[in-house]
Amino acid sequence: MFTSFLQAGFECSTHKIKNGRRLDLVAATSHDRYLRQDYERMAQIGMRTAREGIRWHLIEMTPDKYDFATVLPFIETSNQMGIQVIWDLVHFGWPDHVDVFTERFVKHLATLARQFASLLRKETSGVTFIAPVNEISFLSWGGGEDAHIFPFARKRGAELKQRLVRAVIAASQEIKAELPQCRLVAPEPVIHIVGDSKRPQDVIDAERYRTSMFEAWDMLAGRLHPELGGAESYLDVIGINFYDANQWWNHGKTIFRGAPEYRPFRQILQEVYSRYKRPMFVSETGTEDAKRPAWFAYICEEVRAAQTSGVELHGICLYPILNHPGWNDDRHCYNGLWDYPSPEGSREIYQPLADEIHRQENLRKGRAEII
Repeated sequence: MFTSFLQAGFECSTHKIKNGRRLDLVAATSHDRYLRQDYERMAQIGMRTAREGIRWHLIEMTPDKYDFATVLPFIETSNQMGIQVIWDLVHFGWPDHVDVFTERFVKHLATLARQFASLLRKETSGVTFIAPVNEISFLSWGGGEDAHIFPFARKRGAELKQRLVRAVIAASQEIKAELPQCRLVAPEPVIHIVGDSKRPQDVIDAERYRTSMFEAWDMLAGRLHPELGGAESYLDVIGINFYDANQWWNHGKTIFRGAPEYRPFRQILQEVYSRYKRPMFVSETGTEDAKRPAWFAYICEEVRAAQTSGVELHGICLYPILNHPGWNDDRHCYNGLWDYPSPEGSREIYQPLADEIHRQENLRKGRAEII
């Protein structure tokens, strides 16, 4: 499905933090300044597919006026270098004049989608990949239920989730009208939550919370809240976002790999595929510091095991591929393959992770030859 099985994810969050400052991780990592060098680097290690975000707040700075000047260099450079892009329209951020809790959000995202799809139709060829909204589940929890990220609301998570689903459906309709062959990508986090076996209600609550990870996909497919307009066609390509903190005790601590309660990633992949029978890929995964190589090895091993059991998996996206400043504190996050750039655009590589990527790619190619 993708140009390369191993993929590079460029952090592109653009939401506001509590002090009112808007993030722009594309600029903060200088990816926009050193785009060609970044693509050259990823191509040299065999990654020819990238996840990128289009930064809506820079495109529609004035209501109903769309300027794609910040996107065109990405389109042109990826075309020239043969890099396939999976585009995010919303990666946690939108313009100040749009209220996500109103119908205005649905209308504006649909218009943005149509305008962007029209641009891609003129500027690119072949099959395109667009994710209208990244992580509906996380955004509706963090932004609508827990006040963890913008818009910092509480007890409105269900409302926000349904609004986001309606916006994705409206955007998908506009995308397909312009680009009938476009593949619609739905990236969502997968989780595992364990209840206290000594408290039966806690076990029930934990399972209810765990299975909520399916709600956004079920709504898009029309299986839940069909009044939103969902249909199976809107659940086209499933993206699986999975990190080392995605399992925990209900209302408690994180469950890390190696603990008896930890659920193998292959089982999560199998459950998602069994439920939807759609093509899938690991759209985000990674961790920080010295744990990076071992975590990447684990994900690759689990993906191979899931593929052996019949799960249709088409790629693994290392996310983020570049170290970046922390969302809320600007700390230097060592979670990528490459570090901050020098004034000339060079980036120091984290060699242990590079070595593991090389080893895993050799294992994957060897397996493909056997098959």
